[in-house]
Amino acid sequence: MGEVKTVAVIGAGIMGRGIANAAALGGYDTILEDLLPNALRSAQSEIRANLDKAAALGKIKPADAEAAFRRLAYAGTVEEAARQADLVIEAVPEEMESKIEIFTLLDKICRPTTILASNTSSLSITEIAAVTYRAQKVLGMHFFNPVHKMKLLEVVRALETDDATLATAVEVGRRLGKEVVVIKESPGFVTSRINAMIGNEAFYMLQEGIASAADIDKALKLGLNHPMGPFELVDLVGLDTRLHILEYLHRSLGEKFRPAPLLVQYVKAGRLGRKSGRGVFEYSEASGTKSPELLAKEGN
Repeated sequence: MGEVKTVAVIGAGIMGRGIANAAALGGYDTILEDLLPNALRSAQSEIRANLDKAAALGKIKPADAEAAFRRLAYAGTVEEAARQADLVIEAVPEEMESKIEIFTLLDKICRPTTILASNTSSLSITEIAAVTYRAQKVLGMHFFNPVHKMKLLEVVRALETDDATLATAVEVGRRLGKEVVVIKESPGFVTSRINAMIGNEAFYMLQEGIASAADIDKALKLGLNHPMGPFELVDLVGLDTRLHILEYLHRSLGEKFRPAPLLVQYVKAGRLGRKSGRGVFEYSEASGTKSPELLAKEGN
């Protein structure tokens, strides 16, 4: 099992910055990459705030928060971030074309011993690995949002992932404070496959006028003990991300995953969730909190 000292994270969006936060707190020298300087500045501020809050709440020692922040570096190109990394975790949007482009580049610039991981929540790791000359060192590391709070990590073994790579990823996950489950590659893995079906069915119910969005969320939280309702969750994850996952599952697994027409309509209207200020619910720009107006009450 190879030793990981430096972790590079490609993409400083919601997931990328969360993974970088966890990696630095886990003791790894961490490089976070994004082509957009504003994204890196925003990520740096958010990571600083999350570390400070964890220290203030007594979850970590202030000295550990400061040490984690010092372990972080930032890069504006994939080459700068990944060239010397022992483990590279890709966290770009859920589009196969983008991931293949990045893995093709990573395979050229990274050392032969470097492990390449994707944070994809549903796409085929085997297909991604096939564009490299190191398929045995490619696997999935599926984190959950928000990364600094969610305990689960799905480690996904592709067709050619070897035992040493798998063991290293599991050890990294545990060092990041995650509970690790190892999954044989399958469309949607475990969580995305089940969660996409629940969320999609909730949209069909909303479309049919069975209940309001707020009441559907309340029913699943209080009746099934879900920590978030399906609409709160999709607004957090992003309706466009959920649609990409459902379209892939529909192609791979059949009609039971056909995206609800209302979900497709919302995405076309630009209602993408918290990140756009409006999804199933509307959010105040200042606080990110849900407004009293339930936009989807009758599918309007």
